[in-house]
Amino acid sequence: MVVIPAIDIKDGECVRLFKGDYSTVHKVAQSPLEAAKMFEAAGATYLHIVDLDGAKDGKRVNSDVILSIVRQTSLIVEVGGGIRDMNAVEFYLDNGVQRVILGSAAVKDREFVKTAVSKYGNRIVVGIDAKEGMVCAEGWTDKSQIEYIELAKKMEEMGVSTIIFTDIDRDGTLAGPNLNQLDELSHAVSCNIIASGGVSSLKDIINLAELNVFGVISGKAIYTGELDLKQAIDICSKV
Repeated sequence: MVVIPAIDIKDGECVRLFKGDYSTVHKVAQSPLEAAKMFEAAGATYLHIVDLDGAKDGKRVNSDVILSIVRQTSLIVEVGGGIRDMNAVEFYLDNGVQRVILGSAAVKDREFVKTAVSKYGNRIVVGIDAKEGMVCAEGWTDKSQIEYIELAKKMEEMGVSTIIFTDIDRDGTLAGPNLNQLDELSHAVSCNIIASGGVSSLKDIINLAELNVFGVISGKAIYTGELDLKQAIDICSKV
């Protein structure tokens, strides 16, 4: 299992939200680049970046900041937020980003997802963000009528190989991941599952490893010091 530290960017700053609520935004590092370099120094290989402005506005907003991280670190970067068309996909993948994450598009534009997967294969990741089991879109502001496992199965049928699952009610809370939903999801599809939301301790890391998920994303717990990134990486290298 891989541990993937997270950077959320709003107005060019490295921030965190509580349960996806934009009104709770607060800065957690000097800059996104400094945070990325800190993660790299701790031994991270991957980096998860979300353009929060992009997710809300439906377009690339903080791409300059993101590409500065790509150019100035050796991290394998995956990016989500505001990627709604092939131009955005191609922009990131042609400029050093390893994988792009499609979220709202998975709910609202299946043909786009299908086209992207057909062209780029496993470099296309789908993010499924759910509240009470129902998928949300548009920066988590729009609750859909599709259940998270139903959407995961549709994505698997399209050839999606990796899904990032976030329980919005756990995100930023340090309350632990939703192990039940993650377990159900990992048994429902054959895709690689990356867990996100609520991770707060090494025990959470161990619990997720026992579920045999592919990876885990952590943000707030690393910034607060409740999760030692280096220790988490070391534990996962032995699982």
